Amino acid sequence: MTQGLWQAGFQPLASVEVNPIASATHIKNFPDCHHFCDDIKNLNFQNWLAQIASPEVHLVVGGPPCQGFSVAGKRDPNDSRNHLFREFVRIVSEIRPWYVVMENVPGILTIQKGAVKQAICEAFEEIGYPHVSVAVLESAAYGVPQIRPRAIFIANRFGMPNPYPKPQLLSEQYKAIESAIDDLPEYTPIPEINHEWTRHSAEYMERLAKVPPGGSLYASYADAFKRQYPGKPSMTVKENHGGTHIHPYLNRVISAREMARLQSFPDSFIFEGSMKKAMWQIGNAVPPRLAECIGFALIPYLTDIAVNKFMQHEIIVLAS
Repeated sequence: MTQGLWQAGFQPLASVEVNPIASATHIKNFPDCHHFCDDIKNLNFQNWLAQIASPEVHLVVGGPPCQGFSVAGKRDPNDSRNHLFREFVRIVSEIRPWYVVMENVPGILTIQKGAVKQAICEAFEEIGYPHVSVAVLESAAYGVPQIRPRAIFIANRFGMPNPYPKPQLLSEQYKAIESAIDDLPEYTPIPEINHEWTRHSAEYMERLAKVPPGGSLYASYADAFKRQYPGKPSMTVKENHGGTHIHPYLNRVISAREMARLQSFPDSFIFEGSMKKAMWQIGNAVPPRLAECIGFALIPYLTDIAVNKFMQHEIIVLAS
């Protein structure tokens, strides 16, 4: 999300990530952003902001871990990760940004028959953000060469509308997988840009050759080692412990860089850690292009607030 918002013109000020490898990736790509690598429960944001001159924050974004919500896995109502959004809300209450954007999988809207969604909205309302909305945005509709719907919560404390970007493409216009990865070497890795994949034996490649588009190498693990469809947007990419999707027409799995491109990351964005850790980070990411479009939708409203606050300040000064 940071990459996409940066592309839209936002300046990343501070970030929080508990995983040290993902933290290293963020620091590498955004060296001027103040970073906190620890459990968010241990973060006192007011103290942290005081160390960096307490600038006014216009936007707070985040994506609490979604494993407890995801329709792709076991949805456990008692999963402690389901409640990490309350830590996110706590940080918002300390910072008091103008707008808030929170991302998750669409399954968050239906877990416990909508009770989690309602709890999120009520939590924002309790801290002074009564204008909460949520929409499911399909990443492919914004030029991402991948089918990846995301639930996007937006809230603000000024009674302003919560803007969402209008879809840019019809379903028949979605970008095909080849448009993103065709120019990468077929069987020559480029570690410098994370173009690496699980290496296969000749026998294994022969087995991969028999997997048709949409089929999986393993009947009992059908969501991994599944061949992508040529001529269509990528299926939702995920890491699956090294069992990424099979290339649409090559007899290998897709590389970490191919995954990144299918997520709309530029090649200049480098992922730290091993190949599998890179894939894990990429598979959990929000497509930067989607975040960029959300950022562009927010800018007019943030500008409006800024102008009104400036005018109010001028009136106060003149009156005094």
